[in-house]
Amino acid sequence: MAAHRCGLSLVCILIFSSLAHPSSCDTLEKANDNTATKRSISEVNTDGSVAGEDMNERQWQSTDVEVNRSDGTKTSETFTPAPAPAPARDQFQEELVIRPLHSGDIYASFQFRTLWDTDFLQERQKKVSHYRLFPKSLGQVLSKFSVRELHISFTQGFWRTMQWGQPFIPSPPGAELWVWFHHTVSDVDGNWKELTNVLSGIFCASLNFIDMTNTVQPSASFKPLGLGNATDHRFLRYATLPREIVCTENLTPWKKLLPCGSKAGLAVLMKSEKLFHSSFHSQAVHIRPICQDEQCTSKAWELRQTLNVVFDHYTSGQGKKEWSLFKMFSRTLTEACPLASSSKVYVDITDNPEGELFELSPATHLLSRAVVLGDRRTYSVYDLTRAETFGQLRSFNLLLRWKGDSGDMLRPLLHAERYVAGFGLQTGEIHTVIYNNHPYRAFPVLLMDSVPWYLQLYVHTLTVTSKSRDNKPSYIHYQPAKDRHRPHLLEMLIQLPPHSMTEVTVQFERALLKWTEYTPDPNHGFYVGSSVVSALVPSMVAMSTNFTQDQPLFSSFVPVKEESSYFVRVYTEPLLVNLPTPDFSMPYNVICLTCTVVAVGYGSFYNLLTRTFQVDEPSPPLAKRLANFIRRIRGVPLLA
Repeated sequence: MAAHRCGLSLVCILIFSSLAHPSSCDTLEKANDNTATKRSISEVNTDGSVAGEDMNERQWQSTDVEVNRSDGTKTSETFTPAPAPAPARDQFQEELVIRPLHSGDIYASFQFRTLWDTDFLQERQKKVSHYRLFPKSLGQVLSKFSVRELHISFTQGFWRTMQWGQPFIPSPPGAELWVWFHHTVSDVDGNWKELTNVLSGIFCASLNFIDMTNTVQPSASFKPLGLGNATDHRFLRYATLPREIVCTENLTPWKKLLPCGSKAGLAVLMKSEKLFHSSFHSQAVHIRPICQDEQCTSKAWELRQTLNVVFDHYTSGQGKKEWSLFKMFSRTLTEACPLASSSKVYVDITDNPEGELFELSPATHLLSRAVVLGDRRTYSVYDLTRAETFGQLRSFNLLLRWKGDSGDMLRPLLHAERYVAGFGLQTGEIHTVIYNNHPYRAFPVLLMDSVPWYLQLYVHTLTVTSKSRDNKPSYIHYQPAKDRHRPHLLEMLIQLPPHSMTEVTVQFERALLKWTEYTPDPNHGFYVGSSVVSALVPSMVAMSTNFTQDQPLFSSFVPVKEESSYFVRVYTEPLLVNLPTPDFSMPYNVICLTCTVVAVGYGSFYNLLTRTFQVDEPSPPLAKRLANFIRRIRGVPLLA
């Protein structure tokens, strides 16, 4: 009876509340009416053009849109973002940037950002048990090993800077891992070894092969990208595996770190068959502490997952520079990730201001302008959180049709390459060439080389030349290698003259390894990791150092501290060096001969010692056996 009376009371309360307040249906109808009124004001022409207006005179803003009305007048409608909600425990953003390259290739860059306003550095003594969007596997790693920053990448292929320009986030071929530990860690090497083993299991990679023989402690090349100005390189570890092969086994656990996995949002485009059938593929995970406001009153952990792919559709399409989402990924977009606060697709149209080079379908009136790598770029924006983006078919397939030639690409301001010179299997030279393509500005670069211990460097032969003149480095840090313990580490600060080529040369001698230290295919050679060139390159336009959360993800990874320059990191090609290799067929012959001698000699001797010999009498003929049988029946003595 008591439960029945409570139910009646609840029904009465609901009835009175519905009479006192308007229904949610009425509120929704009013909101739809307002939306319909706004849409009627902002009708756009089918061609999306603005008559009688120069593109150079447009007032570009990150969220401003110019539209044409039906009566021929122009209006400017500003899509202001909604007021920022109260800080939540987790925030997730996703975006895809598509850039048509001058070489005919297509550059697609995925970025997924998960923000969590918790501090592992202060709460690492406590057991963090609540995980909503932030992956628990990585959260436990940060807490257990007191990791301050973690950056890991897996790359298949080599980024061609002179043909494709600069990537948003560079990475060397193979696997790269660099970690900043908290200053309270007492045994950094022990944490580093355990961390590589754990990450090897998380990403199904060969990171467990990272040990102190291929680990270095850079003194100036790598700085924290998050909070703090840590300069004590004792808590930094850096290692590469240039021969690491990237495959589906690495992509699958990487996708599982996303809140929606590969079931919804931009991640549905990540089909392994298409991603790995490309000219370049790179996936990375970056974890760092950041500020959530300009005053840094609240801190958070940022997990940024990036996936960069370059498709060669110009060659596979028989000379037709046409592509679409379905051609690239064999799938289309149907919805945004329900857990994402922002889900957008950007298409770079900087070289196509009037639509004379290519045509985008479906057309969009949302345009965004951002300063990326020192250059002001213009993008068409498709917001996946808006229902009109998908249309009536509930499917979004972006299509690009080329109309003319894209022309020549401007040479990047900074470029580097490396190769091995010399002959024979005793000595050689490592040449690193750095190009400064700026016509009138000189700037310094920081070069870092990590050379394995079996290439014994002769540092006294180090030479740096620019324009056929000696260029003395202003800073040199060299840590010699120890055989079978640690590699060589060479860091130099070099001033690059304007419009110049700087060459760094050092001689080395090849060591003779033990026969157990050779790889299964020693005649293929041994890989040496890429050189790292870090620099503040002069910017073409003025950079903005103001803190904002509204800028696109691809333009806000590296914090900008100067308006006149931007940070760039360039990786050279990995080297393939041949070492003196013994004739491994001789041990094989010795093993075969030894086995034969043992089998013949020992086998015969063993038979002589263990076999028993006895005389076996021959059986009597058939007539004699029959006679004896008859005689046995008659009781007569048998024949002898």
